[in-house]
Amino acid sequence: MLAEAHLSAIVQSSDDAIISKSLVGIVLSWNPAATRIFGFTEDEMIGQSVRKLIPADRQTEEDSIIARIARGERVKTFETIRQRKDGTRFCASLTISPILDADGTVVGASKIVRDVSERQAAEAALAEREHRLRMLADNISQLAWVTDPHGSLIWFNKRWYDYTGLTEADSLVNHVPVHHPDHVDRVMTKFHDDLAAGREWEDTFPLRGRDGAYRWFLSRAKPIRDHSGHIVNWFGTNTDVTEMLEKEEQIRLLLMEVNHRSKNMLAVVQALARRSGGGDPDFLARFENRLASLSANQDLLVRRGWQHIPMAELVDAQLAILDRDSRALVKVCGPDLLLSPRTAEIVGMALHELATNALKYGALSQGTGQVWLWWEERGDRFVVEWRERGGPRVEPPQNSGFGTTLIRHIPARSLKADVTLDYAPDGLAWRLECDATLARTLAS
Repeated sequence: MLAEAHLSAIVQSSDDAIISKSLVGIVLSWNPAATRIFGFTEDEMIGQSVRKLIPADRQTEEDSIIARIARGERVKTFETIRQRKDGTRFCASLTISPILDADGTVVGASKIVRDVSERQAAEAALAEREHRLRMLADNISQLAWVTDPHGSLIWFNKRWYDYTGLTEADSLVNHVPVHHPDHVDRVMTKFHDDLAAGREWEDTFPLRGRDGAYRWFLSRAKPIRDHSGHIVNWFGTNTDVTEMLEKEEQIRLLLMEVNHRSKNMLAVVQALARRSGGGDPDFLARFENRLASLSANQDLLVRRGWQHIPMAELVDAQLAILDRDSRALVKVCGPDLLLSPRTAEIVGMALHELATNALKYGALSQGTGQVWLWWEERGDRFVVEWRERGGPRVEPPQNSGFGTTLIRHIPARSLKADVTLDYAPDGLAWRLECDATLARTLAS
């Protein structure tokens, strides 16, 4: 009796519908969960056919179930569609077992029904999301891949296989054959170093396609972390940049050609100046030095692709006119700042003129002198200062020549700068201050 009481309690408290029926499908018992799931009360279903719970287009299922139960077979769990009292359908999971009498004869069946609508809806939504993600992954222009936390590859998108021609087994076991032998060691060393450090990886290298030709790819990998911050995967992409690199090379060659032609023009101007200089060697020397300054700026701009120029590189280019001993007397200090090409030209010419004058007349004309050159961004202002000490006594010039124009007037006009030029007896001081944003963005 105790066992029967336990069994009854289990049936009554179960979240699953537990129904017993005869071999002809008449409902014999009906627990509370069956009422919650199907909407029929116990009184409404006892003595009624279980077929009331089965949609018309699935009645043949019951025929098969009854036949199998009659043979003493247990119907393993399967999923199907059942209907409620109000006619709505839902996804159901069914398990059906034969009921035997004391002699072992099959006299009926017990049915366990579970409403799995929410689970199936969640699975369908998950499958749809996975389908969309795979569709996205397979149709992006990049080759995409995923590794485990240690960098072992576990997945590639369709683009990878289309490009490389490799099978999944070849890709997941060993992807090195698509790397160029001249780059593979460097690439793999940096890749594993970055993974070990947990930092994002980026590199550019060639990969071989199914046609045997190599193309250049910009490759990146980002760590995927769990809620506790531990890396669980790495997601990577390879973006074909072959055409971009080819165009960049074409632009570089074009800039070199323009640079070459502009230098040829400077050489022509220099030759004309020599013929027209009236035999004044000082004029010719100054003129040629200024042309050299323009040429140095031009070389720097070409190397930088006519993009922003680091102030430190500009200083190095303009102080290259100094010999080693004189260069050692110039103390340079300043943060990493980028100047627009036009600003670099203007500041570069001024620095060249200052260095030339210091070498000829100022602090660098004697081994005891020194020059301090520093720059900074102070708030929204860009500031450059040149100070000389330890040279011969400074005398203000009687007349302002083109050198003064380069140092003071052109920067003041072109950069809207405040420029001071102090001929103090103990050493010349030059200071330029302008809007920092203008210095970075001024167009040529």
